[in-house]
Amino acid sequence: MLIVHKYGGTSVGSLERIENVADRVAKAKDAGNDLVVVVSAMSGETNKLIDYATHFTPNPAKQELDMLLSSGERVTAALLSIALQAKGYNAVAMSGRQAGIVTDTTHTYARIESIDPTAMQQALKEGKIIIVAGFQGINRDGNVTTLGRGGSDLSAVAIAGALKADACEIYSDVDGIYTTDPRIEPKAKKLDTISYDEMLEMASMGAKVLQNRSVELAKKLNVKLYAKSSFSDNEGTLITKESNNMEEVLVSGVVLDKNQARVTLRNVSDKPGIAAEIFTKLANEGINVDMIIQNVGIDGSTNLGFTVPGNELENAKRVMESFDHDIGSMDFDNNVCKVSVVGVGMKSHAGVAAKAFSALAANNINIQMISTSEIKVSMIIDEKYGELAIRMLHDTYGLDK
Repeated sequence: MLIVHKYGGTSVGSLERIENVADRVAKAKDAGNDLVVVVSAMSGETNKLIDYATHFTPNPAKQELDMLLSSGERVTAALLSIALQAKGYNAVAMSGRQAGIVTDTTHTYARIESIDPTAMQQALKEGKIIIVAGFQGINRDGNVTTLGRGGSDLSAVAIAGALKADACEIYSDVDGIYTTDPRIEPKAKKLDTISYDEMLEMASMGAKVLQNRSVELAKKLNVKLYAKSSFSDNEGTLITKESNNMEEVLVSGVVLDKNQARVTLRNVSDKPGIAAEIFTKLANEGINVDMIIQNVGIDGSTNLGFTVPGNELENAKRVMESFDHDIGSMDFDNNVCKVSVVGVGMKSHAGVAAKAFSALAANNINIQMISTSEIKVSMIIDEKYGELAIRMLHDTYGLDK
């Protein structure tokens, strides 16, 4: 079998942990597998490099920042290769460039355009274990680029797709995907299997185990994805195509996202194009809008509400203030959170949303905004009730069973 492993920053956070990863990789090689291993920078290393850069200027040039930040992953790749060689294994470290990863020209948040797997295929033919520095590639001008936060996951999935690997195993400090955050609900259960779409919803709703761009790419390339722990031998969770038996499970998980803020605009001029103008300006500033509610216009004005990530609220305020002639009053609230119920079973079962609304009502939790999709129901509530709502919804849908 050809397997791609990916190890996150905590898994390679010290020399001892790199040694532990080397032992795990060696064991997989001894079992007869061909291996490509993608690594992140050691935990804390990327932030340290950013601090170095911002010592000189608060806004370092993005091209130079990419050159700097990509070094963290190369250090880990070289160290892991050295550790494996010291154990008698034929290992080789590769940068993103050497692995053939070509991206677009967007520095610090590049997208992978193509991978030329020739060099990796040759190394695999020679029986080598390949260690690839994740999070990076080069653009067509030959400049180093990085893929943004969580980019090493993306590197691993893209490489697995390019090499037609049998599986891509993402190792971190958690041993799989849980029905909810075990730190909030100790009765949370680890899932054996979850669909790409469910994982995408959970990742975009705040579940931190896998980065949503990597799940999206895995679905597109049909890569079998496993979420595992580098600190245990537990089976982990398989993320794969949706199957009929998945629809038998009503709800797969509940997710809490505390990084939410609500914007309420009152007495907005009810004229064609005003909403387009507001949301275009927000988009141009890179502000991601989630839920949107607009009332029916009365006497030439309407009310409009939407949510943005909490860390983008100040930017959103600045944009909204430029509309003072079209908006009567504005209200900004960052004391809210989003709770979401996710499951492919919702497609074939009625009453899932009603069950969630009833459960919140029974606990006197007011729902401020609602958003639904085919496999998700999300609700904005007061932040102080977030963890209570998650525990109660987890119990309501019997996810501890």
